[in-house]
Amino acid sequence: MSRRCALTEKGVQSGHKVSHSNHKTKRKFLPNLHNVTLISDVLGRSVRLRVSAAGLRTVEHNGGLDAWLIKASATELSTTAVRLKREIEKKMTTAH
Repeated sequence: MSRRCALTEKGVQSGHKVSHSNHKTKRKFLPNLHNVTLISDVLGRSVRLRVSAAGLRTVEHNGGLDAWLIKASATELSTTAVRLKREIEKKMTTAH
């Protein structure tokens, strides 16, 4: 399983660990990922995703999974998030 957020595509970054003597060694900065079950009101079901803590905060700030996916552009979403966005948009157009 990749270390990548299912919504925001936030992944592993690399950098240096810097000692007191300014000696640099390679290290990884891992994203803060959690397995979360988010509820989609439009689809009427829950969705299990591996989301970063920052991604989860933005989803809650924007009023839930459906509202956040509709606002977000498809270029900055992962493939699973784009698939969910298409399902939600299709369900919303058929409901109207």
